[in-house]
Amino acid sequence: MIKKFKTLLPVKSSLISLYIALTVPIPFISSELLKIPSLLLFIFGLFLIVNITSDCVETCEKKIIYKTSFISGLLGKKNWEIFWDEIKSIKSLPTSQGSKVFYFVDKKGKNLLIPQRIENFDVFLDQISIKTNIKAIDINYISPLWTYKLLTFLSVVMIFGEIIFLFIKYYQD
Repeated sequence: MIKKFKTLLPVKSSLISLYIALTVPIPFISSELLKIPSLLLFIFGLFLIVNITSDCVETCEKKIIYKTSFISGLLGKKNWEIFWDEIKSIKSLPTSQGSKVFYFVDKKGKNLLIPQRIENFDVFLDQISIKTNIKAIDINYISPLWTYKLLTFLSVVMIFGEIIFLFIKYYQD
């Protein structure tokens, strides 16, 4: 049975809302000559962000598959797969922000980054433990979920502020 694990909604929403908060004012404040190109570029950028945040992990009885979108592939992110019986160990490395990233190490010594921003992460970790006999209890999200939720909230506040500003600007004239 194939199980699919998509990117966490708080992660996806934080990146999309931040992009919107930072770029939606540009078509409104640009010169008349640049309004249409900036609007088209905004839409293209939104398409890219939605596409890039659509990676997923699939597991089955034999292997784990990490799938990226076509756009992510063009930007250098690669699809990968590893058979359960090829996983020799799991290693961790610290990040510069004080958390840890984890890698599957296969029998040939190749390292594959374990996705840490997927929904149903506990189910995924249980599958790792069951299929590999390696305890995955120390693996956690790369960042606490509240950070993504806070970023989404602040981005939405920025968007509302920009809407109010634009409303006042255009209706005062």
